[in-house]
Amino acid sequence: MNLVDSSGWLEYFTSGFNAKKFSPLLNDAGSLIVSTISIYEVFKVILRERGENPALQAIVAMRKGMVADVTSELAIAASKLSLQYGLAMADSLILATAQQYEATIWTQDADFDGLPGVKYFPKA
Repeated sequence: MNLVDSSGWLEYFTSGFNAKKFSPLLNDAGSLIVSTISIYEVFKVILRERGENPALQAIVAMRKGMVADVTSELAIAASKLSLQYGLAMADSLILATAQQYEATIWTQDADFDGLPGVKYFPKA
């Protein structure tokens, strides 16, 4: 299973330098876990920069994967990970989601660099 975090989704939607690294993962909906945190972050950025219709289109694409909602159990696991790794709330929820589904996180977010189960690509 794979979980592409918000930075990867945004890179893909903007055809950024690393988009080709995320594209195969995002097009394999059967192996894709999508965190509700990423839905929030991606919608917010695209809404701000491009408007509501492009933001909604992005969310339709994201919903092709399996959307993992935040539960109380996930929130507790994320709290522990936040303290263990010094992560912000959103990043700890994404990490907890990946761990819950035994998924690899694919990201450009330097906060994940070096964490177990993470494939990190520096931004160009």
